[in-house]
Amino acid sequence: MIKKICLLGDPRLYEVSKEVKQEETEQMKVLQQDLHDTMMEYRRVHHAGRAIAAPQIGVRKRVLYMNTGQPVLFINPVLEFPDMEKMEVLDDCMSFPGLRVWVERYGRCRIHYRDLDWKEYSMELEGDLAELLQHEYDHLDGILATMRARDSRSFVMTDE
Repeated sequence: MIKKICLLGDPRLYEVSKEVKQEETEQMKVLQQDLHDTMMEYRRVHHAGRAIAAPQIGVRKRVLYMNTGQPVLFINPVLEFPDMEKMEVLDDCMSFPGLRVWVERYGRCRIHYRDLDWKEYSMELEGDLAELLQHEYDHLDGILATMRARDSRSFVMTDE
């Protein structure tokens, strides 16, 4: 079901999400569908959107959904960084369409997570996908890209 995306300033975006318990996996199937439907509607309207975090639809659970051709649900993800190489990117977010923010992110990351069958996986990402997962992961800790701006002149408004 398409859910309303929480917008910049919504207090729910600044809360730390709770870990999913194994007995909650059935509820995560519904959440996965809600995240998918919401992201696809955003993509239809805004021609953007590759991933979404549960807090963006008001669900305080450590869950990310990414669809860059193949859908992936990340339950209780944990990020690690194999090196300290960073990159600057102009970050955008479904929670503040039309606003972009210059931020610094790691160029590579490894994400450990569980799936709906409670199996453990890990995935290595670099470049734009590494940046994307770092952005979404921040949502789980109540951190928005606006809070990671490199300085006070890092904000850019765009036409949608």
